[in-house]
Amino acid sequence: MTSQEEQPADLDRTARPARATAGARATDSDQYQRRPVGAVSGLPLPQGNGSERQLLEQWLDFQRATLAAKCEGLSDEQLRTVSAPPSDLTLLRLLRHMTDVERHWFRFVFGEQDATPARWTADAPDDGSGAAGAGTGAETLAAWQREVERARRSATGRTLDAVGTDPRRPTWIYSLRWIHLHMIGEYARHNGHADLLRERIDGATGF
Repeated sequence: MTSQEEQPADLDRTARPARATAGARATDSDQYQRRPVGAVSGLPLPQGNGSERQLLEQWLDFQRATLAAKCEGLSDEQLRTVSAPPSDLTLLRLLRHMTDVERHWFRFVFGEQDATPARWTADAPDDGSGAAGAGTGAETLAAWQREVERARRSATGRTLDAVGTDPRRPTWIYSLRWIHLHMIGEYARHNGHADLLRERIDGATGF
């Protein structure tokens, strides 16, 4: 389960260490500024310090990587399995839902012309988590990964204070800072669902 991810197992040697304070002498303790990896998941954990933007982006990427880990190694049939009835939620549906969520918050609210949510309609405003849909697991995962990359590119060109609006709620204004916080919460919530779905499919836990 995600909640077990509390202790670092080792340091991610590919991550660059944080710079020491100007004038300070580097010591062996500087190694702890490198990003550790989780003892259970092996995923790079967010730094213990850093700028606001670094920490927001790292926590969001950690949640994204957790969802990918929940789906890793499963067949199409398993990804489509309704494993926790009476809910009809599946891991494939979670991936489709989060694809639209990425598109909506990082691109649609900032007016990008190609960012209309693919699965939201007037009759089904949040259809991604409930519709079976077409496409294989690999295709769905690839579509989600593409949207994540587009979201990263969109965010890179904006400050945390940049604001956008949702045409469905024209009086609401969202800063990129708010969007990062919302997305971290959105992924964390659904990764909890994914924890249960994956365990019921094949018994795997501890991501």
